[in-house]
Amino acid sequence: MNNIFRFKSFMRTPLFWFSQPMHKLIRNIGVSAHIDSGKTTFSERVLYYGGRIHEIHEVKGADSAGATMDFMELEKEKGITIQSAATHLKWKGHQVNLIDTPGHVDFTIEVERALRVLDGGVLLICGVAGVQPQTLTVHKQMSRYKVPRIIFINKLDRMGANPWSAIQSIRKRLSLTVAAVQIPIGQDQTFNGLVDLIKMKAYYFEGLKGEDVKETEIPERYMEEAKEKRQELIETLGSIDPEIEDLYLNEQPISEEKLKSSIRKNCQEHKFYPVFMGSAYKNKGVQLALDGVVDYLPAPEEKQNFGFQISQDQKEEKKIEFKTDTKLPFVGYAFKLEENKFGQLTYVRVYQGKLKKGDYVYNMKTKKRVKVARMAKMHANQMEEINDVEAGDIFAVFGVDCSSGDTLVYGDMNYQVLCSSMFVPQPVMSLSIKPTKKEYSARFQKALSKFQREDPTFNVDMDKESEEIIISGMGELHLQIYAERMRREFEIDVQLGQPTVNYRETITQKQQFDYLHKKQSGGAGQYAKVIGYMEPLQLEEGQFSNQFENHVIGTSIPNEYITAVEKGFYESVDKGPLTGYPVVNVRFVLEGGETHVVDSSSNAFMTATKYAFAQTFRQAGPEILEPVMAVEIMVPAPSYQQAMVGIAKRRGSVTNTESRGDMFVLNADVPLSQMFGYATELRGFTSGQGEFSLEYKRHDPVPPNEIETIIAKFKKQKRGQ
Repeated sequence: MNNIFRFKSFMRTPLFWFSQPMHKLIRNIGVSAHIDSGKTTFSERVLYYGGRIHEIHEVKGADSAGATMDFMELEKEKGITIQSAATHLKWKGHQVNLIDTPGHVDFTIEVERALRVLDGGVLLICGVAGVQPQTLTVHKQMSRYKVPRIIFINKLDRMGANPWSAIQSIRKRLSLTVAAVQIPIGQDQTFNGLVDLIKMKAYYFEGLKGEDVKETEIPERYMEEAKEKRQELIETLGSIDPEIEDLYLNEQPISEEKLKSSIRKNCQEHKFYPVFMGSAYKNKGVQLALDGVVDYLPAPEEKQNFGFQISQDQKEEKKIEFKTDTKLPFVGYAFKLEENKFGQLTYVRVYQGKLKKGDYVYNMKTKKRVKVARMAKMHANQMEEINDVEAGDIFAVFGVDCSSGDTLVYGDMNYQVLCSSMFVPQPVMSLSIKPTKKEYSARFQKALSKFQREDPTFNVDMDKESEEIIISGMGELHLQIYAERMRREFEIDVQLGQPTVNYRETITQKQQFDYLHKKQSGGAGQYAKVIGYMEPLQLEEGQFSNQFENHVIGTSIPNEYITAVEKGFYESVDKGPLTGYPVVNVRFVLEGGETHVVDSSSNAFMTATKYAFAQTFRQAGPEILEPVMAVEIMVPAPSYQQAMVGIAKRRGSVTNTESRGDMFVLNADVPLSQMFGYATELRGFTSGQGEFSLEYKRHDPVPPNEIETIIAKFKKQKRGQ
């Protein structure tokens, strides 16, 4: 007779805090995935089973309360996560700091800043769709910050769900070494439990909300599959772990402890990623995934975090590793700003040392020393004040003047260190914006300032010719959300212009320049000669920069004029000669020049540089670059030809096609400029059944036949002004 054990999660145990928790008992994790994969639903169950909340609310629930982590009114109305939200809970003696992140590509900076400070992650994959476009983006972000992760295949209760197809898509599209540590009991509507391949036990989730986890022997009809998949798990681990390989080849038994130890080690070394399964909406599998967080993801001291020590003269930086040691000076990284009913909050990850209420911190960017008057742990939009915090933890602080990405250190400027920076993607879309009434102007400027401090991907510029305010961001929804927030939070009605694409200009070949600027109009004239070359600056895909280099030998150009040349170059790249969009990835090398004893000046050399740049740019194989989006389109199978034709008309390049049940899935790279209005077209030929998602991928050269159209549009705008 099988032994049956019933155990409840900690939902009825009182929540307890250690003001100084042990480092090994902390897990800092994020939940990330493609949009609508169930991240917030998963997080809601984590909070419920961990005892942080006592009722489960759904993202689009009938009770209108909304999920705990989606506390913004806009999030509740639209049923999507717009900003990341932090909380904390206890699970089996461990403190888990959890950040729920958005899935929509327009809010990718929220994922970026969360993963920058986390030690581990849960990557959710839809059991029906498998790997989707934003899954690829999240995977790149996790890899960028070397975040170990477990994978949770969600929605196994859905029609057409297939965890093995999902695992194959992970291997194929993410190139990860993965294996299941569970198999499902039942399929689709009959899914009702899991088999643990490490313990070789079956688990069922009973009670009103799945809070009672029942452990039993594996049903006979699943024993053969369980043995087969356990063998696959061992073989996969054996391919990367010599100890497991030796035991396997010698046909020796491999214990539960040995398997868990191997998974933990290789997961933290980014060699292996265990795959868990379940249905968060149906309250199945979440507790076992939480066990995986504790068992396999690293504590803060087990993940390396690096920064830079600054020399006293501020000229040198030395790479250092931060230690999770409370005896060392405090180092914190401000990764998120938020203004709520308590005022402005700064979310901080502590990398080293400890901090108490009343201590002083020094901002390495602003060079200001400020007192920490209030500290708190956040639970979504609820605040719990604390008195101290130590290395490895995440907390919020009030009244500290800083921006996202600033480094805070203990006390004064004697301890000069910087945390490594966060990657900030370039905006891909712009809109003009203006308040509908003049009396809104002060609040309008305040709103723009606040949003820029909160979000590094939200940019605000003034068009000098039209005097319009231009906001730029990661997509149309991103900018529309900020316009809506102005209406709600600042009571401002605004008018938005038509969306425009953020093109870029660059060059493709090296070109010499030898330019003389000479002007005489009575009195002191202008004389400046600059000699050198311009060439393409090679950077990684998606990265933009420009570079000035001084290769002048001797004193043919005095230093003050070299500074003017550099300034003239950087002013020139602000607006390109062809379209007025910024110039990127150009190296400007100054090799020499000439001066006049009377007529040379900084202004003359700045002017000469601008003329030299404009002339040389047109001779150096100029190109216009346009943002290209990775698009995934899902349509009913009979509509696949219209989908293919539609993408071809929009200059799209198909990268993958596949069938998922009765749906056809098309992946393509399409210029952003061609995607405006596609939602209406898609609804039309699929009778409302089609859907698509897109994310920024790269900037590509505009085809020659399109260049003249873009240039003509730019010239027309200039004439109109």
